[in-house]
Amino acid sequence: MTRYKHKPQRMCVACRKSQDKKSLTRLVRTPEGVVVDQTGKMTGRGAYLHENPECWERGVEKNLEKALNTTLSETNRAELIAFQETFINENED
Repeated sequence: MTRYKHKPQRMCVACRKSQDKKSLTRLVRTPEGVVVDQTGKMTGRGAYLHENPECWERGVEKNLEKALNTTLSETNRAELIAFQETFINENED
């Protein structure tokens, strides 16, 4: 009998759907603000979002502040939306 390797599951804070950790993008609260954690190993409180525009818009506008227990500045929101556009452009190519 073959045993399957366990894949850690995380929940998107925008749509509340669980998926494996590698398919979601992690955002971390730091003293400088909220940053994208591309390694998945940064210290600090983290939250996860799918890489689709609907989840990012809902997450950045509403759910992310509550999940990370912080307030996003306008520059921080702009940085997160700019990051979202990078993987939208990658998916179109």
